Amino acid sequence: MAHTVRRYREVSMMEAYKVPAMDSETEFIEKKSRFIGRIWVCETEEEALEHLKAMRQQHWDATHNVYAYIIHGGPTRYSDDGEPQGTAGMPVLEVLRGAGVENVCCVVTRYFGGTLLGTGGLVRAYGKAARDALNQGGIALKQLWKRMDLILPYSYFERLRQETERFGGMVEDTEYSADICMHLLLPADRSADFTARVIDLTRGAAAPIETGQEFRAVALDC
Repeated sequence: MAHTVRRYREVSMMEAYKVPAMDSETEFIEKKSRFIGRIWVCETEEEALEHLKAMRQQHWDATHNVYAYIIHGGPTRYSDDGEPQGTAGMPVLEVLRGAGVENVCCVVTRYFGGTLLGTGGLVRAYGKAARDALNQGGIALKQLWKRMDLILPYSYFERLRQETERFGGMVEDTEYSADICMHLLLPADRSADFTARVIDLTRGAAAPIETGQEFRAVALDC
C-alpha cells in the first residue's frame, strides 16, 4: 500500500532546491538479507513510477521492493511493500527528507536471508540502504545561475578565483592571453554582490560581464 504524506504545492519555476547529483546503486548484506538501494533523479511522478515498475520486473523474486519518492511541487509517497508498517518506506523517506532532496525516487530491494531483523533492525537497514545510495550519487543544487566573463590582469587571478568560490560560484574555463579571461558561473541571487566585490577589490580595473543565464543542477561538495 502506498502512502501520500503531503499535498501538491505551488512553486516558482526558478525556485532553488536540491536533487540527486546522479543516479546511483549500492548493496550490502545484513544478517544474510541482501539490501540493494537505488536512487534516481525524477522530474515527474510518472518517471518515479516507471523506475519502480522496472525494479519490480527486474527483482520479481525479491521479498520486498520498498520505495519512496518526492517530486518538487508534486506528491510525496512511500510504501513498506509488505514489511511491518513504519519499518521500511518511512525510514527511506526520512533519509530523503533529511538530505533535503526533491525530484528523487529511491527503491530498496530486499532478499530475505532467513534471519528476522526486528523492528529496529529493519528501520536501520532500510535507512542505511537509502543513505548509502544517496551518498554514492551525491547531491546537487538546482537553481538559476548567471554566466559571467571576467577579464583581469594576472595579478588578480588567484584572489578573484577564491572570491568566486566564496560567493558560491565556479570557474568553468580560463583563457590566457595578454590578460586572463575567466568564464564564471554564479548563483543569480549573488551575482550583483559578486560584481560589486570585484570592482572594489580591483579598484575598477575589472568588472564581470553577464553573458547569459540558465536553470540547472550543479553538484555540491558535501
